[in-house]
Amino acid sequence: MKRFDRITQEPGVMGGKACIRGMRVTVGNIVGQIGAGRTVGDLLQDYPYLEREDILQALRYAVPDQASTK
Repeated sequence: MKRFDRITQEPGVMGGKACIRGMRVTVGNIVGQIGAGRTVGDLLQDYPYLEREDILQALRYAVPDQASTK
């Protein structure tokens, strides 16, 4: 399994930004909402087509791999 098998980047979708499973939901949108205090549960209610793992992968994707920065 790829590390980020739910994160896609396609030139014709949201200007090539990292999205969740090719949908028009960007990683930045998810991270921004979590940063503003929303919970995973809140996002799952607002975006019923997302799955918990979609949100968790978006958060992991947004954080640099600590092993490669040392």
